Amino acid sequence: MMTMSWVKQAIHEINADFQRSAETHLIQFSLPSYPGISLYLKDESTHPTGSLKHRLARSLFLYGLCNGWIRQDTTIIEASSGSTAVSEAYFARLLGLPFIAVMPASTAKRKVEQIAFYGGQCHFVSDSCQIYHEAEKLAGDLNGHFMDQFTFAERATDWRGNNNIADSIFRQMAREPMPIPHTIVMSAGTGGTSATIGRYLRYQGHDTRLMVVDPENSVFFDYWRTRDVILHHHRGSRIEGIGRPRVEPSFIPGVIDDMLQVPDGASVAAMLYLEKLLGRKVGASTGTNFWGVLQVAKTLRQQQRQGAIVTLLCDSGERYLDSYYHPAWVEKNIGDISAWQEAIEA
Repeated sequence: MMTMSWVKQAIHEINADFQRSAETHLIQFSLPSYPGISLYLKDESTHPTGSLKHRLARSLFLYGLCNGWIRQDTTIIEASSGSTAVSEAYFARLLGLPFIAVMPASTAKRKVEQIAFYGGQCHFVSDSCQIYHEAEKLAGDLNGHFMDQFTFAERATDWRGNNNIADSIFRQMAREPMPIPHTIVMSAGTGGTSATIGRYLRYQGHDTRLMVVDPENSVFFDYWRTRDVILHHHRGSRIEGIGRPRVEPSFIPGVIDDMLQVPDGASVAAMLYLEKLLGRKVGASTGTNFWGVLQVAKTLRQQQRQGAIVTLLCDSGERYLDSYYHPAWVEKNIGDISAWQEAIEA
């Protein structure tokens, strides 16, 4: 009885936190060279934990609580490149639960600091492909619960509505000149958000297309083309938070209309260009999204068509001052991006 009472209170706390958080903003802007094409950024950096993953963490906690997997004093363990772990550490602290993030040693320092701020611990591995096994092992050793975002992301969110991100986008677009977007552009980490958006579009009968953009060293693009579930890559993505070296259970290729593989140099160049447009820093995954937006806009312009394109501002660039915004780091880890910068400027 005491356990059920605690679970009931835990769910109440999470729902109360949701009510305290205002809906994220939808930023409209245009580019002079693309007349009749409206661009929108869904700014997920305004969540309490600063990223799109706040939605996922909330859903995963509610899913685990309602399934009976999370109880009072359960240690929460997650395999994450950073942002999901930050958000889960926040909710773990809200419920008074211990939290451990298993993450690559290369994870941005700012994310590590934020996990510690929320009372979480970080368990580092040298190879990003090791995070799954290590998280499962820790959960077994500590009798804890492995959240496993890569498996449960697409299951934990109600894609029919219930204030998910797709529902939010369409409510906010309702008074715009072109309320039904031509395309929503999205990058994939777990695949949960693209699954939610793609399913919602079909369920609601919208003509909006879903394009998923994928960085280098990720198998998602090839899996979408071949449906080969055993695909693996020998190294992890250099664009933090998106792209995976293996096919994840939450990545649902059948709901995606188009995919585009984006060079890492293009992602960083687009990130820096978007900073000029917005007057603020965004993360590299948002740069990947924006590169996809530019390709869709270019196609519409060539076809002499108008339309609205929506994408996500996944997190703030303040987390990446020592990496993507540091020229020496970019030169060493990504390479020369000047050609991509010139292409965007042109």
